[in-house]
Amino acid sequence: MPKGSPELTNKRREEIINACKTLYKTLGFREITIKEIGNVTSFTRTSIYNYFQTKEEIFLALLQREYELWTESIENKMSENDAMTKEDFADMLALTLEKRSLLLKLLSMNHYDMESNSREENLAQFKVAYGNSIKAIENALNKYFPEMSQSRVQNFIYTFYPFLFGIYPYTVVTEKQRNAMDKAGIKFLEMSVYEITYNCIKNILKF
Repeated sequence: MPKGSPELTNKRREEIINACKTLYKTLGFREITIKEIGNVTSFTRTSIYNYFQTKEEIFLALLQREYELWTESIENKMSENDAMTKEDFADMLALTLEKRSLLLKLLSMNHYDMESNSREENLAQFKVAYGNSIKAIENALNKYFPEMSQSRVQNFIYTFYPFLFGIYPYTVVTEKQRNAMDKAGIKFLEMSVYEITYNCIKNILKF
């Protein structure tokens, strides 16, 4: 555990997470190393190991923060609306995800490696953020659609969450991927995050 006040510890953790976020805009997961992250922080590279033991722990912390921000946006929308139709609900969730492209990009990565190469205490903190996002959606479904049974609510969760892992690669396509699909004779239907999410929720709720 690093020496210093909790405020300094949190500040340095955030600096490391932000450095990872910045690098991830132009580099792939495999290209980013602890050394690369250390090069864009204000302290020595070896100091990073006082806060995170692996690169995967840093990415997991970034994903945790993105889940927390997404949950906050859902809860804010709920506080602003006493009632929603199914269309309103689909619109709300689609809009919150449209603003969280980093969350969707991280989810499209090898989630298993991030979790398996992180310490249990870090993984537990992440699972709290992940679980809170599920609770927020369950609370919204129970609030706006009280007629839904708990089994239907659970079916929504177990359909919607696996879907989240595939949004990014279906909405962000490189020129190389387009050319490859053209050569393979695959017709690519371009859709935005909002469109693909809205249509998914529409099909789950069947309206």
